[in-house]
Amino acid sequence: MADVTIHSLKALAVFKTLYEAGSASQAARTLGITQSGVSRSLAQLEENLGIQLFLREKNRLVATPEAGELYDEILRLMGNIEELRHSVLALKEFGTSRLRIASIPGLSFGFVPSLVAALLEENRRFSVSLDMMSSHEVQLAVESSHADIGFVTLPVASRVLEVEPWFTTEAVCLLPAAHPLADQARIGIEDLRDQHLVISNQPSISTNPLLELVARHGIRIAGKTEANIGTITALVANGVGVTVMNPVTARDQLSSGDPVVVRPFHPAMAFGFGLVYRGEWKRARALDFLRERGRGLVARYTATPG
Repeated sequence: MADVTIHSLKALAVFKTLYEAGSASQAARTLGITQSGVSRSLAQLEENLGIQLFLREKNRLVATPEAGELYDEILRLMGNIEELRHSVLALKEFGTSRLRIASIPGLSFGFVPSLVAALLEENRRFSVSLDMMSSHEVQLAVESSHADIGFVTLPVASRVLEVEPWFTTEAVCLLPAAHPLADQARIGIEDLRDQHLVISNQPSISTNPLLELVARHGIRIAGKTEANIGTITALVANGVGVTVMNPVTARDQLSSGDPVVVRPFHPAMAFGFGLVYRGEWKRARALDFLRERGRGLVARYTATPG
């Protein structure tokens, strides 16, 4: 197979403009060069490639099928170059051009997406992936390098990962607005007697501690509905029952028009959240950015909604 030589991207740019313009005179005006300069560039490119790109018919240039295919390849090349440019900008700004995030469900409805949005405001071409999974699965994903960083519930024990606590907050109780307990300033464990509980059907830090607390205090409940964490607040709003959950998830899922009241719950149930990553990510500029933005979010989320 004969080799081909392309001496510069400029020749390809001239060809692209000529192909789009349809005439050497229009291409010359677009590029700000002489018409003879366009013709010389085309002739040199055809010679280097060994391909006739245009037919000369009565002072007109008619593109050949080969020219059409070359044009398509140039568009792909330019797209790749533009993508490379944005990747380099992201590398300069964040030390990486992509970030794979794994997050527990409780932080995935608003908290982590807010951080992602802030990151992309700095560079819209920064590549981010966000997967939602249980805390244990987050840990495994980061340990196995399937994710770069992970948001988890604490505590986490790992010999491989750096574990960075972010914040701790206390559980709140969510009740339908028309519930008899809705007028109370706070809800205690005794108030859950004979109540129907709505709890998560996924491994989390909110399910087992609550049921253990109920059992430890000898509280008999009327029943329970297990549901995906993304539907718990909707079930409460529809009068199915009451729930006790972390205020981060509650704040992210509730809107101002929902017929749900949020009350402090006692005895206190603490929820700890943190970030895990491998050692090489410890001083990544992307993490520094997320930490800085995260501090502002934490101030909003640690206040009990009501």
